[in-house]
Amino acid sequence: VLRINKMLSCAGADRLQTGMRGAFGKPYGTCARVALGQILMSVRCKDQPGKIACEALRRAKFKFPGRQKIIEFRNWGFPAYTRTDFLQWKKEGRIVNDGVNAKLLDNKGSLTKREPTRIFEKPATVRGIPQPVEE
Repeated sequence: VLRINKMLSCAGADRLQTGMRGAFGKPYGTCARVALGQILMSVRCKDQPGKIACEALRRAKFKFPGRQKIIEFRNWGFPAYTRTDFLQWKKEGRIVNDGVNAKLLDNKGSLTKREPTRIFEKPATVRGIPQPVEE
């Protein structure tokens, strides 16, 4: 919240002002500190209205000072998985809903505590790199 300590600048104002005493000020406006490269807005939508969302972001970027870029991310939604990996893992049953994100099931943990549908032959990722599926 930006604040202002209004000072009078007319004749006789010296009798009304108190200088820096009680200079906290009244609310004047709001602002945000933004670092270079920081994401200002993100939109998640299906493929069909994607062009409309890009146009909406293009129009919105004129409301911000400086140069803004619109980047179409190759990941699908909020999870950190690419579209092809996500579809493959969904077909295998490795992806589980986790609120607005998705959880990737892996081979870790005790086999006796898992359901038979959640036992996989190979890991989905090795050191964070998705593994290709041989068919």
